[in-house]
Amino acid sequence: MATPDYALPGAASRDRAHSIFGQVMGLVGITCAFAAGGAYIGKDLTGIWWLLPWILAIGCIIGLNVANAKGNRQLALVLLFAFGLLLGISVGTTINYYATTDPTAVYQAAGATALFVGALGAGGYATRRDLSGLYRMAFWLLLGLIVFGILMIFINIPAGSLIYCILGLGIFGLYVVLDFNRMRRAGQGEVIPLAAGIFLDVFNIFLFFLRIFGGR
Repeated sequence: MATPDYALPGAASRDRAHSIFGQVMGLVGITCAFAAGGAYIGKDLTGIWWLLPWILAIGCIIGLNVANAKGNRQLALVLLFAFGLLLGISVGTTINYYATTDPTAVYQAAGATALFVGALGAGGYATRRDLSGLYRMAFWLLLGLIVFGILMIFINIPAGSLIYCILGLGIFGLYVVLDFNRMRRAGQGEVIPLAAGIFLDVFNIFLFFLRIFGGR
């Protein structure tokens, strides 16, 4: 039996959305693997050497967006994986410290991150309403978190670290909802930037949970 003509646009839209979802999450998974490899490479970094890969990672994310905007998806893809690798290197010493002194905290953080991102991501993707207008609020909240983190360096705030982590989880949880919601309407040209954004959400959420479960 032939498919009714009126059903084709909806079916095509769903197929496109599923294809975009699969591509984005596949790239997120690969980038996470690069980050894990980077963490192993950087596990013995000392002093300020962690700062260099972090600065290079910022360059990669900027270059990724420029390359993608110009249609050079191959270069954007290379920069995405380099971005994950470099961020992993930059936190290698931290993760190695927890893995050595309190490995349970690493497992708990990984499990909590998977559940947290999975739940919020599913909610964001299932929401039909376009939530992109909330990106501006999320940006200002993130700037506020950065300022709060700087203040903590100079001011002793009771339970400040825990407050900082909870606020961070809330803000990056909002980004997860927004990024997955955006994926519903994303085109092929947005796959790599979206993967970079979601990876960054996952990366930060994992570090916040690691700090909470590690008690530091």
